[in-house]
Amino acid sequence: MKTVTDLPQSVRCLDGLRIPLADGVHLAARAWLPEDAEARPVPAILEYIPYRLRDGTFKRDATIHPYFAGHGYASVRVDIRGSGNSEGVLEDEYLEQELADGEEILRWLAQQKWCDGNIGIIGISWGGFNGLQLAARRPQELKTVITVCSTDDRYADDVHYMGGCLLGDHLSWASTMFAYNSLPPDPEVVGDIWRDLWRQRLDGSGLWLNKWLQHQHRDDYWKHGSICENFSDVEVPVFAVSGWADGYTNAVFRLMAGLQVPRLGLVGPWSHRYPHLGEPGPAIGFLQECVRWWDQWLKQRDTGIMNEPMLRIWMQDSMPPTTSYTHRHGKWVAEPAWPSNNVEPLNLTLNGSRLQPEAETNKLKEKTLTVQSPLTCGLFAGKWCSYSTGPDLAHDQREDDGGALTFDTRQLEEDLELLGTPGLELEMASSQAVAMVAVRLSDVAPDDKATRVTYGVLNLTHRDSHEHPSHLEPGRRYRVRIEMNSMAQVFPRGHRLRLSVSTSYWPIAWPPPEPVRLTIYDRTSRLILPRRRTTRTEDKQIEFGPAEGTAPEQTLLLQPPHHNWYVHRDLAEDKSTLEVINDHGLVKIDSLDLEVLNKSIEWYSSIADDFNSIRGETLWERGYKRQGWEIKTITRTVLTSDMGNFYIHANLDAYEGKQRVYGRSWDYTLPRALV
Repeated sequence: MKTVTDLPQSVRCLDGLRIPLADGVHLAARAWLPEDAEARPVPAILEYIPYRLRDGTFKRDATIHPYFAGHGYASVRVDIRGSGNSEGVLEDEYLEQELADGEEILRWLAQQKWCDGNIGIIGISWGGFNGLQLAARRPQELKTVITVCSTDDRYADDVHYMGGCLLGDHLSWASTMFAYNSLPPDPEVVGDIWRDLWRQRLDGSGLWLNKWLQHQHRDDYWKHGSICENFSDVEVPVFAVSGWADGYTNAVFRLMAGLQVPRLGLVGPWSHRYPHLGEPGPAIGFLQECVRWWDQWLKQRDTGIMNEPMLRIWMQDSMPPTTSYTHRHGKWVAEPAWPSNNVEPLNLTLNGSRLQPEAETNKLKEKTLTVQSPLTCGLFAGKWCSYSTGPDLAHDQREDDGGALTFDTRQLEEDLELLGTPGLELEMASSQAVAMVAVRLSDVAPDDKATRVTYGVLNLTHRDSHEHPSHLEPGRRYRVRIEMNSMAQVFPRGHRLRLSVSTSYWPIAWPPPEPVRLTIYDRTSRLILPRRRTTRTEDKQIEFGPAEGTAPEQTLLLQPPHHNWYVHRDLAEDKSTLEVINDHGLVKIDSLDLEVLNKSIEWYSSIADDFNSIRGETLWERGYKRQGWEIKTITRTVLTSDMGNFYIHANLDAYEGKQRVYGRSWDYTLPRALV
């Protein structure tokens, strides 16, 4: 990222802002303004998230908000109730309280002398979610939203469930927030009441994993905040952004198809990051695009951004498999609308171990194939959502393919360009009443290396409904459709496409209660690929400026970080464990004279084919230290299961100096509900 120092307007920062709410709670905020904003009010931009603005996202914030302020906006970062230095308790994500607070924030912003009453929201992940959710409530102050790495569907396409399967990241994400919620406010900001506020959080936040596992189907809990329930609720323009290494690309396509407001979509090669900080590269001049968007909808200037194609997409070229790319080769392509008339279905029928055009298989006799995958199938799948904090992308798929049925095309005679959502229509029967299926599409090079391009999973009891799943009848023949994640990929001449089908994909998804054998009927099963027919002239017209932003705040690294993934195989015990280390080291924030500790380790294990042995465990250590103040929290969560239940065990210990000042344990048993 290029650091910009010469902005159109000089900027000042209002630190330590306190936003009062109607119930007496005050939220912590920081605002960056043009120097003369009180004399010449400007539109405001809000980012509203729980990740501690003073000592958490401060480096990222410094690259974004002063940049917007320097282009004529009041850019405001607010900590959600119960997070950072905001008062109150954060009890769950996207609650009614959070959204009602958000509406109060918008009204407060509109009343400030430096704001002209027009407000936009920007956010990545949590802030992308609540930006869409606030838009659906239609507050009059909100004029537009930029949503990055978010979703319109909290059940079907979020960190919790995928295709009705419980995701391993459900545990990982719950543990992340368990650690965040254990942290106190900073006494330099809130004063002597910091211990009281800390105790309120420790007592009141609760164990979110338990809350989420009480809702294993698509019920009203998940419908709340899912704007896909009624896209027409959103009446302001939306700019939706994600990346192919992120977990939230599908939503961009649904938003383009479902919303009826002015909208643009952008998908690059990136992981869960803002595109000006995008990894894998190339990063782009995203903040320049944001300013064009803000100027269009908050200042009513015709910037030409709405003359851009509705979708700008990074079409990825073939690359060898690796768990961490610095740069993804490819090109920008454009689609003026979505769904696109430029994309047509390419149907390939399963035939033995082959994928063949339907016309070549019409007269072939049907074959039956069976698969019962080992629990280790999925150890090389990477993370559901890449955060670029370790080698978290999918490894060469050949090891996982050893536990799956695979179907290959012939070597391609010409390049094949795909854009959209592949699907598999599968004719199958199950040996058990509860089962899952995982499907993967890979790019197989002439040297046989297999790079996963996309995948999907389906809890087969959810074949007809996520709201009202139903048992399978063992041995009965069913036709199901498995949607894979959206993708954009060129498969080169001489390569093959491979479809892989397995009955487990751990730890991406929690396995079913007991071993399952699926019978696949090949000739009546087909893979449906979204083939992009032609290269549009608009493709060559897409240009982005260089990635730029204002200077991040300076820090001093006291202990080095350590990010890695390890696969451990204990052959004597037949135990397999994926260990994920995400240690940010020890960092000192110079301006606060504050040392920050942030470390997590996750373990996902299984023993042989013992479905009762599935275990996920997380351990977090967070801490702060300066002269006269030192705190640390340690949080541990274990999730296991048997045929009938999930079991949660969790511990929280909080320390002031070397003295433990708080300790608590949780134990829950929750029935499995066709999961």
